[in-house]
Amino acid sequence: MFIGEYHYTIDDKGRLSIPVGYRTDLSNGAVVTRGLDHTLFLYPKKQWESLAAKIAALPLSQADTRAFARLMLAGAMEVSIDKSGRIVVPEYLRTYAGLSKKAVISGLYDRLEIWDEDAWNSYAAKTEATGDEIAERLAPLGL
Repeated sequence: MFIGEYHYTIDDKGRLSIPVGYRTDLSNGAVVTRGLDHTLFLYPKKQWESLAAKIAALPLSQADTRAFARLMLAGAMEVSIDKSGRIVVPEYLRTYAGLSKKAVISGLYDRLEIWDEDAWNSYAAKTEATGDEIAERLAPLGL
């Protein structure tokens, strides 16, 4: 289970440290892909395979499902953790997420999200300001 918020620096080669507690979970393989809200999603390989199978099973006849499949599957790249606990984030994914030098890795149960630090701070401030309203809208879901 991934939880928490971690701040790191991305070096000139696109290397990003992974939180120490999550390295074992990702040591058998990981996949980074375009996420929603112009973030990157980082999945352990096993979770990725399950998600990718669900996405691949979506109906090809619907434009939205084709677009979502392209976003997630075509943007995906397998990554491995080096001896220093880092992954290399491909340039096209850094560009998509607007990643500069400072990044935030946030744990969201079954995946990690990688955000540009300024984008994360803006998003977090907005979400924290409207948290009560969001909670009210989610009440029918049992939360």
